[in-house]
Amino acid sequence: MAVLTVDVVAADRKVWSGDASLVSAPAADGEIGILAGHSPILSALTAGTVRVSANNGVTHKFTVSGGFLSVDQDVVTVVVDEATVVSDHDAK
Repeated sequence: MAVLTVDVVAADRKVWSGDASLVSAPAADGEIGILAGHSPILSALTAGTVRVSANNGVTHKFTVSGGFLSVDQDVVTVVVDEATVVSDHDAK
C-alpha cells in the first residue's frame, strides 16, 4: 500500500507529521483530496478544516486560517498561518 508522508506546519510550530493514506484540505477553488500517487500540485488554502487520515486509523483534524498545500512524490506539505487541533483521536 502506497503512503503519503505528511507535514502540517504553522508559522510558529510543526503541528503534525507522519504517514497517511488521505489528506483533504480547503483549497481556494474547493475541497481537495490527496491520495498516494497524486500528481504534483501547489494550491492556496482558505480557512477551514484540514483532515489527515493516518495509517493507524486515526483521523487528525486541524482548523486552519489559510496557507498553501504542496504535493510532490507522495510528500504532502501543508503550511498555514495558524492551526488549531480539532481532534486527533477519531477512529475510523
